[in-house]
Amino acid sequence: MTMGKLLQFGRRQIHTIISRETIKPSSPTPSHLHRYNLSSLDQLFQHTYTPLILFYPNNGNYTLPAQEKAHVMKKSLSKSLSQYYPFAGRLPTPTTPYVDCNDEGVVFVEARNDCHLKMFQHISETDETLEHLFPDDMVCYNSPSNTSLVGVQLNHFSCGGVGVAVSMSHVIGDGRTLGAFFSHWASVTRYGSTDHQEVLPLNPHFIHSPSTGSLMPKAQVINQGHTNHVARKFVFPNTKLIDLKNKVIAMAAAGSTPPTRVDVLTSLLYKTAVTATTTKSGFFKPSCLMIPMDIRKKFVQKLPQTTVGNFLLGMIVQTRHMSETSLSVIVEEIKKEKSQLQGIQSVQHAAENITSLMSKLRNGDSEDVANTLYVCSSFCGFSYNQADFGWGKPVGATLALKSLDNVGFVLKDTADGDGIEALVILEEEVMEIFQNDKEMLSFSHMNLI
Repeated sequence: MTMGKLLQFGRRQIHTIISRETIKPSSPTPSHLHRYNLSSLDQLFQHTYTPLILFYPNNGNYTLPAQEKAHVMKKSLSKSLSQYYPFAGRLPTPTTPYVDCNDEGVVFVEARNDCHLKMFQHISETDETLEHLFPDDMVCYNSPSNTSLVGVQLNHFSCGGVGVAVSMSHVIGDGRTLGAFFSHWASVTRYGSTDHQEVLPLNPHFIHSPSTGSLMPKAQVINQGHTNHVARKFVFPNTKLIDLKNKVIAMAAAGSTPPTRVDVLTSLLYKTAVTATTTKSGFFKPSCLMIPMDIRKKFVQKLPQTTVGNFLLGMIVQTRHMSETSLSVIVEEIKKEKSQLQGIQSVQHAAENITSLMSKLRNGDSEDVANTLYVCSSFCGFSYNQADFGWGKPVGATLALKSLDNVGFVLKDTADGDGIEALVILEEEVMEIFQNDKEMLSFSHMNLI
């Protein structure tokens, strides 16, 4: 169905909605699976959308016209939804602790944009123009009137490239779940079947939770009260990350376990931010760093990476004195906190840990709470970077951010795999100091935005 909807923004860009269709699973969900209970971990997250878009250039690897490309993707999406059956269901209300797996389907919007793909490939995750690349306003905020859990939009750019956008409600999964779904759908498109040997290892794994019998609590948001946050993007090549790791290893005690590149980069960004904040205010403020960690492999019985749901625990690194801001100290604290996440007994055990942590972060009078909270989320190593629909791997990926409520960092692999791209969100005055830090810049080869 042609929509004839035009959106013009900026000076040149025109965005046209070509068609809109609801894609249902290729086979009906069995009756015994019609109710998908959200786990005690899932129920701690809001019905907000996580929007991820992958960019694919027109490299000549895929000769089908745009209309046929969309048809193939819709067909494979239908097959994928039979595997990811809750995604085609509905959340009866924003606080209902289960999904009604009624096979109502997933909206598939097709759009045309008169800009080149490169315009979007390198813009900020917070740029408002990104919102038009996602369906039905499914971009990172509460939408109580929208009970859909997943939405898809295929964007055709003037250069012949495409942007494949998927928005997923956080109540049914974390970033790892979204990446696994992207990879599964792409592989089904490429190979034509959910039974292909290349697709089978990507099939979702579900943990079926008991019914809680009560509504989910209304979400409580941690708000630090800042309204003048800005975002900057920095790229750290692998060669520089190796140098940074070697620097940290040289300062560590003999026999210490080597840190990962994400560990050392997180530590560098946090150290630089705390130092910049201290310079701006003229005195040191106790701070803490929260790192959401994927815990699928931290359970006593390890879970597959394709396990659907929210499997995140927040690690907290406390910095109470200026002497604790050295790279070596922060890295060791991160490693210590990671080691303590081993041996999780159950989903309920993990949920209790999160509830305790969130309680501390909300209560400003707690002795465990520092003056400034930085959050670092890492998407490094996620499978979506390899998602090949049949026309090659993506040349870029963007997680659209609706707001800049929290200061901190978002890390993801560069498109070529040769480094890490860091989105840094700080108060404007702190950012002016941060982005000129000589040590940080010595490991970063460019500032993109």
